[in-house]
Amino acid sequence: MTKSIAIFLLAASAACAADAIYVNGVVITVDQSKPYAEAFAVTNGRFSAVGSNAEIRRLAGPGVQVVDLHGMTVTPGFNDVHLHPVGVYEEGSPYYTPWLGPDKVHNMSELVAALKAKADKTPAGELVGGSRYDDVKLGRHPNRHDLDQASTTHPIVISHASGHIIVVNSYVLKASGITSETKDPPGGSFDRDPDGTPNGVIREAGRRLLARFTSRVGEPRVPFDQEVQGYLRCFRGYSERGITSVGIAGGNPGSFRLYQAVRDAGGPVRMGFMFSEGNFPQLKAMGLRSGFGDDLLRITSMKVFHGNSFSGRTCWLSEPYSDRPGYYGIPPARSQEDLDKAFQEMHDAGFQIATHSNGDREIDMVLTAIERAQARNPRPDARHRIEHASVMTPALLERAKKDGVILVFHSYMWEHGDKLESYGPERLRLVHAYRTALDMGIHVAGHSDSTVSAADPLLRIQDMVTRKSQNGKVYGGNQKVTVEEAIKVWTLDGAYATFEEKTKGSISPGKLADFVVLRKDPRKIDPDTIKDIVVDATYMGGNRVWHAGPNTVARDMRLPDTFYGDGDELENLIHDNE
Repeated sequence: MTKSIAIFLLAASAACAADAIYVNGVVITVDQSKPYAEAFAVTNGRFSAVGSNAEIRRLAGPGVQVVDLHGMTVTPGFNDVHLHPVGVYEEGSPYYTPWLGPDKVHNMSELVAALKAKADKTPAGELVGGSRYDDVKLGRHPNRHDLDQASTTHPIVISHASGHIIVVNSYVLKASGITSETKDPPGGSFDRDPDGTPNGVIREAGRRLLARFTSRVGEPRVPFDQEVQGYLRCFRGYSERGITSVGIAGGNPGSFRLYQAVRDAGGPVRMGFMFSEGNFPQLKAMGLRSGFGDDLLRITSMKVFHGNSFSGRTCWLSEPYSDRPGYYGIPPARSQEDLDKAFQEMHDAGFQIATHSNGDREIDMVLTAIERAQARNPRPDARHRIEHASVMTPALLERAKKDGVILVFHSYMWEHGDKLESYGPERLRLVHAYRTALDMGIHVAGHSDSTVSAADPLLRIQDMVTRKSQNGKVYGGNQKVTVEEAIKVWTLDGAYATFEEKTKGSISPGKLADFVVLRKDPRKIDPDTIKDIVVDATYMGGNRVWHAGPNTVARDMRLPDTFYGDGDELENLIHDNE
């Protein structure tokens, strides 16, 4: 008896049982014991059998639903292990934040016009926000002089595409007490006019000086029931692109309650929740740790912020930026000693630590803190993570492997490749180093960091396979991976990153029946068109949560958000202790 038949008979004997069977598919299982199949069965929300059409059809019987896949491709549900969900509201809503990305805003005049239109509908004194302007596409960063053209009677705060740089108008600078006498804080900086006055462009930790002001003024408070509906719309958008699990990268007890409400309202996505570091004392006092929760919402890790932005070109490097001699980025505000102390406490309390870090000098400090925590209190399978881990070196990769650290790499050349030329071709050979890490046996996982890049796994997989930007230029082509490797990164490897590889991430008997039906096989088309594949259907726990119409085409999944972003540091500073 072959192994596959034995697995089939074991599953079939458990239940005459199937609630539904799916046949005539091209099933990429991401299960090494049976990598490919034609059909599978689902019972009580879990895969109960996987095999050939003939094998699975034997489970058909009275009351069993038979779904013909008509030759379409099936993969496990995609897992975006690090993103920032946002409430989605229509453009006329008072809760809508103007989207300033290059798909909508092409020059400075259009940016000012979009903000002015929002200000005209907003009571004086209330915040006007804007999201994701792109300085490379605009030709420069906007500044307070530009934003003052939109309004001088409203505070205006807009975010850069990286989420690590914001721009404010003169109203905000004055109300925050920021003048030519204000010094750059540790870990941050102010761009300045020739006379030394901050020009409104505020980088990294410089945003902390605005935290009290922006939290007090704020945007209009969204009623809780409408906020839940806004997040449900966001999650339905994720389902449309095949996402069945997400990692919510930073939050507090208030936002955790929001996601509980989203779950209870039938949210179509499983949620892993990272509490922001400022909440650690409270969680420790309550005796909580990684793993608390259920299959729909659980605590996964403590989210730590140590380092700056890769696409914003502020992360801390050991060699200067290629286009700015003498500029190494902005050093983190926290010392090695302080980082070691924080890591030791979280490690000892049993938490997985997921640390935002991009530059090689930042990553060196994070690995050092992990190594010292493990030396004092060995935890053989701690699975600490480095989020983004953008600029690696051979030595850092060797240490990550030795330390058992999971590297949660970006794959956003499509949106941000042109910004990365600041790092030079040699450094780019080890940027988002999927190929090297996989060859070394390092555990990796995929993420969008939405809305820094689109929450669209097929686009992210295309990015990993081609390494191409929108203009067709290849960045770090030596790090390309195969389509099947990329699918595994976005499914089973994502589950491993949250200690859930035994319950989801592959189409295997006993695992949660989260899967995606694709109208084309991504292995058999031009790699440059993977992003255009239509997700025909998305299933979570055997229930269909998305189904495309016959004329559906793939759509851009970028979503407007607040002015917080990559790492959500500013949001954490404002809300951690609420």
